[in-house]
Amino acid sequence: MKIIDEQLLDAVTSEARQSPRLRMNYNFHKSLDEKCHRFLNAMEVGTVVPVHHHATKDETFIVLRGKVRLNIYNDQGEVTESVVLCHSAGCYGVDIPRNTWHAVECLETGSVIFEVKEGPFVPHEKDGILNIQQP
Repeated sequence: MKIIDEQLLDAVTSEARQSPRLRMNYNFHKSLDEKCHRFLNAMEVGTVVPVHHHATKDETFIVLRGKVRLNIYNDQGEVTESVVLCHSAGCYGVDIPRNTWHAVECLETGSVIFEVKEGPFVPHEKDGILNIQQP
């Protein structure tokens, strides 16, 4: 059993702060080939996960601390929905259907989200990334 507590969140946040991408995952799954991926994603302000989609995988985000913005895009790269996830504001998470273009932006230092999606891990092919300009 692995307990998700402040100590774990602080450790992953510390690693994120030292990473050039300003984010760090902590995987609960043992292998990238597993059928269900469960992980923490610690992010710092300046982190933007590019617009992408998973053609065959639904994805769920739950914010454990901090604040992040999630944008949903159409095929032309236009934002169609936007939500700020913030535990203290009572907006805890989202469930994103497969084949939905989305991006995540960290709005508060020390933000950590819990993510769940189907495995195995497959690096994004060219058609999995939407090539648009982001702020």
